[in-house]
Amino acid sequence: MTDRASFADTLLSRRNFFAGSAAAAGLASAPAASASSTTASSTQAEGRKTVSKIVTRDGVEIYYKDWGKGQPVVLSHGWPLSADSWESQALHLASNGFRVIAHDRRGHGRSSQPWDGNDMDHYADDLADVIEALDLRDVFLVGFSTGGGEITRYIGRHGTGRVAKAGLISAVPPLMARTEANPEGLPMEVFDGLRAASIADRSKLYRDLASGPFFGFNRPGATASEGMIDAFWLQGMMAGHKNAYDSIKAFSETDFTEDLKKFDVPTLIVHGDDDQIVPIGRSAHAAAKLVANATLKVYPGAPHGLGDTHKQQLNDDLLAFARG
Repeated sequence: MTDRASFADTLLSRRNFFAGSAAAAGLASAPAASASSTTASSTQAEGRKTVSKIVTRDGVEIYYKDWGKGQPVVLSHGWPLSADSWESQALHLASNGFRVIAHDRRGHGRSSQPWDGNDMDHYADDLADVIEALDLRDVFLVGFSTGGGEITRYIGRHGTGRVAKAGLISAVPPLMARTEANPEGLPMEVFDGLRAASIADRSKLYRDLASGPFFGFNRPGATASEGMIDAFWLQGMMAGHKNAYDSIKAFSETDFTEDLKKFDVPTLIVHGDDDQIVPIGRSAHAAAKLVANATLKVYPGAPHGLGDTHKQQLNDDLLAFARG
């Protein structure tokens, strides 16, 4: 099966659920006026968790988790998920001497759902606001799928002054969609189909993705995890309908080529060679040629959602790279 056929043919034809860790314990304190000075962090009674938000430069509330102590690792999630999708990696890294921050992208999870600004430039600026509000330095900046695009655009727009290392995990850069300059990209009909399915029944779309190509459960002999499917679905349904719809254009049509050329820090690139969502040839292999100091790790047989299907392998690789 070709990359194109595996993505386009399976994307809209599978079923079964995805949901995940939703409920946040605690309450967010009232936001201040600007992102540079607004960490809204409310510590509850002993034994309760802390829920934190910052307010971006254009007034959007961004929820974030802040676990552990040590050198900061910032995790940016994929579409249409939330920071909860990183829970295995966040727990592992925070348990091994790192401070882990994972935010919900605007329009996703527990963050605000603005009508406008659902594009990579805003995503990158929101990430900058989180990093600056928490005054994070020497960051290991890691993005999965759409989050890989977010951190790439962040470096393109804001540089690496606060970044020590980067990680691109099943990431969308340099460009997913077919264009004259990218003739090997996926045809626009694939993404139009995603949008149509989102409008028609986005709950079913998320079930189909999770029970099919996202985790590779459509492959012969695969054993589906109802937990993974439920987690994916729940996180997706927490996202704003308009925000998730707009984000399809953001992750598919944004060209990150010039952003990748600005990477000047050690960068770990991890991708599965059976990724049916973001085929490895036009993503990780292409990105590795553009990033000057890149380490490419290919997981044989791994699907797009390898943070769950290959969690221990990814946990170990992230920890080793963070310590290296």
